[in-house]
Amino acid sequence: MYPIAGTGKASYLCGVTSNYYTMIEVNDFSYTYGKSRHRVFNGLNLSIGEGRIYGLLGANGVGKTTLLYNILGLLQAQEGSITMDGTDVRLRRPEVTTECFIIPEEFELPPYTLGKYVEIHAPFYPKFSAEDMRRNLALFGMEENPHMGRLSMGQKKKVLMSFAMACNTRLLILDEPTNGLDIPSKSQFRKLITSGMNERRTIIISTHQVADIENILDNVVILSERKVIFDHSIAETGKALLFGENQPEAIYTQPSPGGFYTVSPNREGEESAVRLELLFNAVLMHRERIEAEFGRQHAAPKPAAKDYSAYMPHSENNETSTNI
Repeated sequence: MYPIAGTGKASYLCGVTSNYYTMIEVNDFSYTYGKSRHRVFNGLNLSIGEGRIYGLLGANGVGKTTLLYNILGLLQAQEGSITMDGTDVRLRRPEVTTECFIIPEEFELPPYTLGKYVEIHAPFYPKFSAEDMRRNLALFGMEENPHMGRLSMGQKKKVLMSFAMACNTRLLILDEPTNGLDIPSKSQFRKLITSGMNERRTIIISTHQVADIENILDNVVILSERKVIFDHSIAETGKALLFGENQPEAIYTQPSPGGFYTVSPNREGEESAVRLELLFNAVLMHRERIEAEFGRQHAAPKPAAKDYSAYMPHSENNETSTNI
């Protein structure tokens, strides 16, 4: 088990015993937009572990993208600190920047070939693998050297994601990655992410399209009211809460064709499949009751670390996207 940076102590990540090392530390972070003086975060704290896939959720305007850009040092924390492996990200040191890659929600690619793009940008990423690049493009059904000026938005996303994964950075941030992807491509996206994971890489996915990612996440972080209001692993969440229909003792309900979808205390002792839309709404409306259920799990045996192969998509016949 890796120690937490600077402590020399072994750690549990949200109840999951694994080789865990804290990659990103956000401490007492506050941020205010310039002219408007609108305060986005106030004393936010968050730890991001190595070798995990995080889902970052929140309503429109809550500051998800702002937090991500601060984690990369592209925006400057006004109060508090954000570190990667103990280094202040605001310093933009090469040992940090070469280990980070972001695909923003909106981007433009230059009007020349992918080969030229790789020639220009790959040197900034020492662990870039041309072999990985070819494999990633093949997974998406893309040719090896397309002219990027002639691609659709969805195709551009496939190309950039193929390059991003081939850079083999330890931190990869994806902001609304499935926007613009068709149904088969969303399945390919999940396969790309899970097949590219290892114990040293961390991926943060910020999205409203929760149905596209809920089967590949390790952890869920929810932002609201200028802070983190939920930060738990999927395994722990499935142990604490039961997601279903018309269950008794419901903490949260919303209409379904057969009555009501429900989030209830999990008394079954078996891990429930987490439904992110229900979880998100339940946390916003009944945060204290939700957290109380996690308190009941502390004495329970620790679940095993996640096997990514078990979360590969098996069927895409009923692909849906849910907007938060």
